[in-house]
Amino acid sequence: MSEHQEDAELFHSMINRVLEKEVAPFYEQWEEQSAIPRSLWNTLGQAGMLGIDMPEEYGGAQASFEISQLAIEEMARKGFAGLAGGYNIHANIVMPYILHIGTDAQKQRYLPDMISGDVLSAIAMTEPGAGSDLAAMRTTAQRTDEGYVINGAKVFITNGLQAELVVVCAKTDPAAGAKGVSLFLVDTSLPGFSRGKGIRKIGQHASDTAELFFSDLVVPHGALLGEEGKGFAYLMQELPRERLGVGAQAVGATEGVLEITLEYVQQRQAFGQRVADFQNTRFKLAEARARLEVAKAYLKQCIASYHKGEMGSTEAAILKLMLTEMQCDIANDCLQLFGGYGYTLEYPVSRFFVDARVQTIYAGTSEIMKEVIARSMLGK
Repeated sequence: MSEHQEDAELFHSMINRVLEKEVAPFYEQWEEQSAIPRSLWNTLGQAGMLGIDMPEEYGGAQASFEISQLAIEEMARKGFAGLAGGYNIHANIVMPYILHIGTDAQKQRYLPDMISGDVLSAIAMTEPGAGSDLAAMRTTAQRTDEGYVINGAKVFITNGLQAELVVVCAKTDPAAGAKGVSLFLVDTSLPGFSRGKGIRKIGQHASDTAELFFSDLVVPHGALLGEEGKGFAYLMQELPRERLGVGAQAVGATEGVLEITLEYVQQRQAFGQRVADFQNTRFKLAEARARLEVAKAYLKQCIASYHKGEMGSTEAAILKLMLTEMQCDIANDCLQLFGGYGYTLEYPVSRFFVDARVQTIYAGTSEIMKEVIARSMLGK
């Protein structure tokens, strides 16, 4: 066994132990309360589950990127999609932004606390009137002698209710379109920052989602993340990793819903035989398995490309489109095999079904993914 395989097995075992002990007994309650306790992030940090592939100098485990995706996949497989989404934002998106484009001072200030769970993070891109059109954002950051004055609003922000740190996308040059976007590290304790009530969703209830408001909020010049005007380029640079995380969620959740469906159809009787003995059931399960295996292979290929620094936006779009659509299709087919029981909250297949739906929307809708792919083919 290679050293990488040994590391993967050790982390896989650790991740499962933590999820079974610290999450599984309480997750139903969190779903009902529409909130994950803030203390869980400290628990995950103490267990070494935050910053798995971050450098040791900041408290990370410095494991491989592939191993870092195991946590997301396992959370999704166990039906903890709300947690997986929040985890993906904090550990798989915001941390790499700071690591890759932050100053030494920014890395030293934030990464250790993010890895320990003392600071929870969010990223604020989407706006009420702009949706997936990041170039149309209206939030502004005006440079002054004291710092940058931020005004605007963001919506659908995962971890928005609890985050102590938010990466905010804002226009430093409103007339420059996408080239006028900059990124800022915003401490949520600052005057001028406020949160709306949590947004109620049809799925992923345990994941808090909020609208954020910035009213003459002043951040120091040192809060600028990267260079002014390069925010859109940074977003494009980091989006492949975000979409890999969404792909890992899709694979994990599909494995999870298939597991519970296989168990159910072999136990449930209808018309004098097992549901598993009907040809329709067998064909649906066979199709699901085939699609899942192809998806896993492409995810593995994309992770390898990302590790080499070779993964582009087109590959990320293909991955995100195909794996999330697969997840929704298979969750739908599996729920159908449960019959009326699938439509009840008593059976976890219903949660896999509603939790899957947002996967084709956030991190770029399926329609946007198709447009990205088409542009790579047609040149415009």
